[in-house]
Amino acid sequence: MAFREMRIRANLTQEEAAEKFGVDQSTIHAWEMGKWSPRVVLLCKIAAVYGCTVDDLLKEAEK
Repeated sequence: MAFREMRIRANLTQEEAAEKFGVDQSTIHAWEMGKWSPRVVLLCKIAAVYGCTVDDLLKEAEK
C-alpha cells in the first residue's frame, strides 16, 4: 500500500501527518511521490500512526 493510501486510511491530511512526524508538508508529499524515503528514526512512529508495520513501510520505500 502506498504512503498516500496509508495516510488517508489514518484519516490525516498531509499537514496533519507532517505535524505528527515533525517534518514539513513538502516532505510528506515527497514520500508519497516516491522522491524521498522517511528517515529510519521515524519508521516506528509512522507505522504506529498509519496502522501498519515497519516492514510495510520498507517494502513501499523499495518501490
